Amino acid sequence: MFNRRTMLMSLMLAPVAARADGGRTVSGDDFRGGLEQWRMEAIGDARVSARNGILDIDAPAGATLWFLPALVAPVAIRYEVRAVAQGGPHDAVSDVNAFWMATDPAVPDGSVLGRRRSGAFEDYDRLKTYYVGIGGNRNSTTRMRRYVGRVRERPLLPDHDRLAKADMLTPNAWFAIGLIADGHHIAVERDGAPLFEMDDPAPYRRGHFGLRTTQSHIQVRNLTITHG
Repeated sequence: MFNRRTMLMSLMLAPVAARADGGRTVSGDDFRGGLEQWRMEAIGDARVSARNGILDIDAPAGATLWFLPALVAPVAIRYEVRAVAQGGPHDAVSDVNAFWMATDPAVPDGSVLGRRRSGAFEDYDRLKTYYVGIGGNRNSTTRMRRYVGRVRERPLLPDHDRLAKADMLTPNAWFAIGLIADGHHIAVERDGAPLFEMDDPAPYRRGHFGLRTTQSHIQVRNLTITHG
Protein backbone atom coordinates (compact mmCIF):
# COMPACT_ATOMS: atom_id res chain seq x y z
CA MET A 1 0.00 0.00 0.00
CA PHE A 2 1.21 3.50 -0.79
CA ASN A 3 2.00 5.21 2.53
CA ARG A 4 2.98 8.71 3.58
CA ARG A 5 6.66 7.88 3.87
CA THR A 6 6.76 6.60 0.29
CA MET A 7 4.94 9.70 -0.97
CA LEU A 8 7.69 11.89 0.47
CA MET A 9 10.61 10.00 -1.06
CA SER A 10 13.23 12.23 -2.62
CA LEU A 11 13.75 12.80 -6.32
CA MET A 12 17.29 11.61 -5.68
CA LEU A 13 16.07 8.03 -5.59
CA ALA A 14 16.51 7.34 -9.31
CA PRO A 15 16.58 4.03 -11.19
CA VAL A 16 19.72 2.16 -12.04
CA ALA A 17 20.59 3.06 -15.65
CA ALA A 18 22.58 1.03 -18.16
CA ARG A 19 24.22 1.92 -21.44
CA ALA A 20 22.73 0.46 -24.61
CA ASP A 21 24.09 0.24 -28.15
CA GLY A 22 24.44 3.57 -29.93
CA GLY A 23 25.15 5.51 -26.74
CA ARG A 24 21.59 5.26 -25.48
CA THR A 25 20.71 4.94 -21.80
CA VAL A 26 18.05 2.51 -20.60
CA SER A 27 16.33 2.85 -17.22
CA GLY A 28 12.93 1.99 -15.78
CA ASP A 29 11.44 -0.13 -13.02
CA ASP A 30 11.04 -3.89 -12.65
CA PHE A 31 8.50 -3.38 -9.82
CA ARG A 32 10.33 -5.63 -7.41
CA GLY A 33 11.79 -2.98 -5.12
CA GLY A 34 8.79 -1.06 -3.84
CA LEU A 35 7.62 2.44 -4.74
CA GLU A 36 10.73 4.55 -4.10
CA GLN A 37 10.71 5.85 -7.69
CA TRP A 38 7.12 7.08 -7.61
CA ARG A 39 4.89 9.75 -6.06
CA MET A 40 1.12 9.50 -5.84
CA GLU A 41 -1.52 12.20 -6.20
CA ALA A 42 -4.97 10.74 -5.54
CA ILE A 43 -8.50 11.37 -4.40
CA GLY A 44 -9.58 8.98 -1.68
CA ASP A 45 -7.90 5.80 -0.57
CA ALA A 46 -6.02 4.73 -3.68
CA ARG A 47 -4.07 1.54 -3.06
CA VAL A 48 -0.78 1.10 -4.86
CA SER A 49 1.82 -1.64 -4.57
CA ALA A 50 4.88 -2.81 -6.49
CA ARG A 51 5.91 -6.41 -5.94
CA ASN A 52 6.66 -9.57 -7.87
CA GLY A 53 7.17 -7.55 -11.03
CA ILE A 54 3.70 -5.91 -11.00
CA LEU A 55 2.68 -2.34 -10.23
CA ASP A 56 -0.93 -2.46 -9.02
CA ILE A 57 -3.07 0.72 -8.91
CA ASP A 58 -6.54 0.35 -7.40
CA ALA A 59 -8.20 3.76 -7.39
CA PRO A 60 -11.71 4.79 -6.24
CA ALA A 61 -11.34 8.15 -8.02
CA GLY A 62 -8.70 10.16 -9.90
CA ALA A 63 -5.10 9.07 -9.35
CA THR A 64 -1.76 9.98 -10.95
CA LEU A 65 1.48 8.19 -10.14
CA TRP A 66 4.53 10.27 -11.15
CA PHE A 67 7.86 8.67 -12.02
CA LEU A 68 10.39 10.70 -10.04
CA PRO A 69 13.34 10.90 -12.47
CA ALA A 70 12.92 13.67 -15.04
CA LEU A 71 13.12 12.75 -18.73
CA VAL A 72 14.85 14.54 -21.60
CA ALA A 73 14.01 13.90 -25.26
CA PRO A 74 14.63 11.92 -27.34
CA VAL A 75 12.97 9.31 -25.16
CA ALA A 76 10.79 6.22 -25.53
CA ILE A 77 8.73 4.98 -22.57
CA ARG A 78 7.53 1.39 -22.91
CA TYR A 79 5.52 -0.82 -20.59
CA GLU A 80 2.80 -3.46 -20.51
CA VAL A 81 -0.54 -2.68 -18.90
CA ARG A 82 -3.95 -4.21 -18.33
CA ALA A 83 -7.31 -3.18 -16.92
CA VAL A 84 -8.24 -5.64 -14.17
CA ALA A 85 -11.73 -7.18 -14.03
CA GLN A 86 -11.74 -9.67 -11.18
CA GLY A 87 -14.74 -8.55 -9.16
CA GLY A 88 -13.04 -5.84 -7.12
CA PRO A 89 -14.90 -2.65 -6.17
CA HIS A 90 -13.02 -0.55 -8.76
CA ASP A 91 -12.59 -3.17 -11.50
CA ALA A 92 -14.38 -1.02 -14.07
CA VAL A 93 -12.14 -1.67 -17.14
CA SER A 94 -11.53 1.99 -17.90
CA ASP A 95 -8.90 4.72 -18.16
CA VAL A 96 -5.48 3.33 -18.93
CA ASN A 97 -3.98 6.82 -19.19
CA ALA A 98 -0.61 8.57 -19.07
CA PHE A 99 1.14 11.94 -19.16
CA TRP A 100 4.63 12.30 -20.62
CA MET A 101 7.11 15.19 -20.95
CA ALA A 102 4.97 17.00 -18.36
CA THR A 103 6.02 20.36 -16.88
CA ASP A 104 4.19 22.83 -14.64
CA PRO A 105 4.62 26.50 -15.70
CA ALA A 106 3.41 27.62 -12.26
CA VAL A 107 6.51 26.17 -10.56
CA PRO A 108 9.81 28.13 -10.80
CA ASP A 109 11.80 25.22 -12.23
CA GLY A 110 8.84 23.81 -14.14
CA SER A 111 8.86 20.47 -12.33
CA VAL A 112 5.52 18.76 -11.83
CA LEU A 113 6.96 17.55 -8.52
CA GLY A 114 7.20 21.16 -7.28
CA ARG A 115 3.63 21.17 -6.02
CA ARG A 116 1.10 18.50 -5.13
CA ARG A 117 -2.30 18.19 -6.83
CA SER A 118 -5.49 16.62 -5.51
CA GLY A 119 -5.69 13.91 -8.17
CA ALA A 120 -8.77 15.48 -9.78
CA PHE A 121 -8.43 15.54 -13.58
CA GLU A 122 -8.97 19.30 -13.87
CA ASP A 123 -5.99 19.92 -11.56
CA TYR A 124 -3.73 18.95 -14.48
CA ASP A 125 -5.12 21.50 -16.95
CA ARG A 126 -2.25 23.94 -16.30
CA LEU A 127 0.43 21.44 -17.24
CA LYS A 128 2.28 21.46 -20.52
CA THR A 129 2.33 17.80 -21.45
CA TYR A 130 1.32 15.07 -23.83
CA TYR A 131 -1.53 12.86 -22.68
CA VAL A 132 -3.10 9.61 -23.83
CA GLY A 133 -6.27 8.04 -22.49
CA ILE A 134 -7.08 4.50 -23.64
CA GLY A 135 -10.57 3.29 -22.82
CA GLY A 136 -11.53 6.53 -21.10
CA ASN A 137 -15.05 7.52 -20.11
CA ARG A 138 -15.92 4.00 -19.00
CA ASN A 139 -14.17 2.37 -21.95
CA SER A 140 -15.85 4.44 -24.66
CA THR A 141 -13.09 6.80 -25.90
CA THR A 142 -9.39 6.59 -26.76
CA ARG A 143 -7.66 9.95 -27.17
CA MET A 144 -4.35 11.78 -27.38
CA ARG A 145 -3.98 15.43 -26.35
CA ARG A 146 -1.30 18.10 -26.19
CA TYR A 147 -1.93 20.22 -23.08
CA VAL A 148 -1.02 23.90 -23.51
CA GLY A 149 -0.94 25.06 -19.87
CA ARG A 150 -4.32 26.80 -19.70
CA VAL A 151 -7.37 25.91 -17.62
CA ARG A 152 -10.13 24.05 -19.47
CA GLU A 153 -8.02 23.88 -22.64
CA ARG A 154 -7.15 20.32 -23.60
CA PRO A 155 -6.96 20.50 -27.41
CA LEU A 156 -8.14 17.40 -29.24
CA LEU A 157 -7.43 16.88 -32.94
CA PRO A 158 -10.09 14.96 -34.91
CA ASP A 159 -7.61 12.21 -35.79
CA HIS A 160 -6.78 11.84 -32.11
CA ASP A 161 -10.31 10.90 -31.01
CA ARG A 162 -11.01 7.17 -31.46
CA LEU A 163 -14.37 5.57 -30.79
CA ALA A 164 -14.01 2.14 -32.42
CA LYS A 165 -14.36 -0.91 -30.21
CA ALA A 166 -10.98 -2.18 -31.40
CA ASP A 167 -9.32 0.89 -29.82
CA MET A 168 -10.79 0.22 -26.36
CA LEU A 169 -9.75 -2.05 -23.51
CA THR A 170 -10.26 -5.80 -23.22
CA PRO A 171 -10.73 -6.95 -19.60
CA ASN A 172 -7.63 -8.55 -18.07
CA ALA A 173 -5.69 -8.50 -21.37
CA TRP A 174 -2.10 -7.28 -21.24
CA PHE A 175 -1.00 -4.98 -24.05
CA ALA A 176 2.15 -2.96 -24.76
CA ILE A 177 2.28 0.84 -24.76
CA GLY A 178 5.02 3.02 -26.23
CA LEU A 179 5.15 6.78 -25.58
CA ILE A 180 7.57 8.57 -27.88
CA ALA A 181 9.06 12.08 -27.76
CA ASP A 182 11.72 12.37 -30.45
CA GLY A 183 12.20 15.94 -31.60
CA HIS A 184 9.08 17.02 -33.49
CA HIS A 185 7.86 13.43 -33.69
CA ILE A 186 5.42 12.60 -30.88
CA ALA A 187 3.69 9.24 -30.91
CA VAL A 188 1.78 6.56 -29.04
CA GLU A 189 2.24 2.92 -29.99
CA ARG A 190 0.02 0.02 -29.02
CA ASP A 191 1.41 -3.50 -29.33
CA GLY A 192 4.15 -2.15 -31.57
CA ALA A 193 1.81 -0.44 -34.04
CA PRO A 194 1.17 3.33 -34.30
CA LEU A 195 -1.94 4.45 -32.43
CA PHE A 196 -1.41 8.23 -32.56
CA GLU A 197 1.23 10.42 -34.20
CA MET A 198 1.86 14.16 -34.09
CA ASP A 199 4.34 16.46 -35.80
CA ASP A 200 4.73 19.07 -33.07
CA PRO A 201 6.37 22.32 -34.28
CA ALA A 202 7.10 23.31 -30.66
CA PRO A 203 7.75 19.99 -28.92
CA TYR A 204 8.00 19.47 -25.19
CA ARG A 205 11.57 18.25 -24.79
CA ARG A 206 11.81 17.57 -21.06
CA GLY A 207 9.50 16.72 -18.20
CA HIS A 208 8.01 13.86 -16.23
CA PHE A 209 6.08 10.69 -16.98
CA GLY A 210 2.96 9.84 -15.00
CA LEU A 211 0.56 6.91 -15.01
CA ARG A 212 -3.05 8.02 -14.67
CA THR A 213 -6.42 6.37 -14.04
CA THR A 214 -9.75 7.11 -12.39
CA GLN A 215 -12.29 4.83 -10.74
CA SER A 216 -10.45 1.82 -12.06
CA HIS A 217 -7.95 -0.92 -11.29
CA ILE A 218 -4.91 -1.24 -13.55
CA GLN A 219 -1.64 -3.15 -13.47
CA VAL A 220 1.68 -2.32 -15.13
CA ARG A 221 4.83 -4.38 -15.71
CA ASN A 222 8.17 -4.24 -17.57
CA LEU A 223 8.69 -0.46 -17.64
CA THR A 224 11.71 0.58 -19.70
CA ILE A 225 12.75 4.09 -20.66
CA THR A 226 15.25 4.58 -23.47
CA HIS A 227 17.05 7.94 -23.68
CA GLY A 228 19.01 9.19 -26.67
